[in-house]
Amino acid sequence: MDSGIDRLKEWIAESNNIVFFGGAGVSTESGIPDFRSVDGLYNQKWKYPPETILSASFFARNPEEYYRFHREKLVIENVQPNRAHKRLAELEAEGKLRAVITQNIDGLHQAAGSKNVLELHGSILRAYCSRCRKPYPAERMNHGEGVPRCDCGGVIRPDIVLYEEPLDQDIMSSALHYIRHADVLIVGGTSLNVYPAAGLIRYYRGTKLALVNLSETPYDGFADLVIHEKIGEVFSQV
Repeated sequence: MDSGIDRLKEWIAESNNIVFFGGAGVSTESGIPDFRSVDGLYNQKWKYPPETILSASFFARNPEEYYRFHREKLVIENVQPNRAHKRLAELEAEGKLRAVITQNIDGLHQAAGSKNVLELHGSILRAYCSRCRKPYPAERMNHGEGVPRCDCGGVIRPDIVLYEEPLDQDIMSSALHYIRHADVLIVGGTSLNVYPAAGLIRYYRGTKLALVNLSETPYDGFADLVIHEKIGEVFSQV
């Protein structure tokens, strides 16, 4: 067994206060593309840059183009949780993992059985009216043609945080609480380039910060343990 994975396994075995903070790399092994890799959404060619399409101002002025992108690129059918999602759910059930903090919007942590999931960027599995805020099933938004509209005439939108919108402060406060008081903090599948989410790990006060990511991150030097491997393969061994 790799010495880094061996060390992480020991940390997990010894702790009942673990927090996991993850990003797109957690779900790529389930077949969901990330955003910033060579083949990610941000490196594909569209009429508008994906960062623009996924902004609040663009959604407000051009919902037709937004929904064309949304249904083609954000809605991924028949995806299943991978070993990382499942092992995290097992650790929670064992009383070892306190919370999953995720930047992902795919709901795979909950599908795997995790209960305490803090979704920093919302979920594509929920929708609501942008005018009256009436909730709608995701099916109304994720499938079909054109712009989905509420009974009041407002545009139905995904319950995700678009660019130019603030993160939910209650969720951020909870995430800060869990990170600040964690014994072991495992950060996985994230480039740690998206703020303010990436800055959360600076609030960790412990001495067991593990970074698990295929590529280097700006916080590698800040961590107590760095593992550059696929996160599913790592969690299959811990």
